[in-house]
Amino acid sequence: MAEESLLTQVIDIVRRVAQAEVMPRYLTVAHSRKADGSLFTEADLLCQTALVRELGKISPYPVLGEEMTEAEQQQHWAAGGEGLWCIDPIDGTSNFVNGVPYFAVSVALMRGGRSVLGVIYDPVADEMFYAEQGRGAFLNGIALPIKTRSPDLRHSLAGVELKRISDAIATQIALHPPYSSQRNFGASTLDWCYTAAGRFDVYLHGGQKLWDYAAGCLIMQEAGGQMCTLACDDFWAEDIWQRPVVAALGASLFAEWKNWIRAADKMPIPGNQKL
Repeated sequence: MAEESLLTQVIDIVRRVAQAEVMPRYLTVAHSRKADGSLFTEADLLCQTALVRELGKISPYPVLGEEMTEAEQQQHWAAGGEGLWCIDPIDGTSNFVNGVPYFAVSVALMRGGRSVLGVIYDPVADEMFYAEQGRGAFLNGIALPIKTRSPDLRHSLAGVELKRISDAIATQIALHPPYSSQRNFGASTLDWCYTAAGRFDVYLHGGQKLWDYAAGCLIMQEAGGQMCTLACDDFWAEDIWQRPVVAALGASLFAEWKNWIRAADKMPIPGNQKL
């Protein structure tokens, strides 16, 4: 099966499942909390079940989903060297539950532990972001990035998620933000896409799960963006299950952002007090 045909089928599956299982439950579904305190809903589970079923019809690789147990996730990862579907049925469940229109369905195909196809769909805005390795990234058929201007850091709009970053970085961001303004809307998969599109100039997240970055990092890469972690220039060198993200579109802007973040991580905290 040709990769282009596979991508077309995945896009169709993601759109159909989102319309059938996610949007009819938007603003109406009950929710509960997992052991780690995060929200999940019937829509998450039904969407995941539908994606597992439909993806299995086009390529019978193991499917690793956010709403599976850790043991199941580990098992599927171990079995997926030749091919692995990695899915987040609803990224941004808290937004979904509370009526904030910023959530997405995410699907990635991974081979040899790296992403080769990624699809992220925002069903409220009807924005479909997608990419294949070596073939570029797109939003509803338009090549990414949409905004190509790369400002210097001080004039940048930053997507910043403060969870799990060090107190040192958080302190420097609070006291001496290096950019013009920042945003955080609570859905990592869309944050990747917004950065790839040029809506955000720079991006920082303290620690993402595999399903948070699997599709988005490929879309970012294929849009011409660059990424690393706090410690490693090679984004893929970190632990697969949770890794920090430092990213930007332009090479010079990325270098400036990366250097600022890493320097901030070494700064002393005023008064040696934690935030």
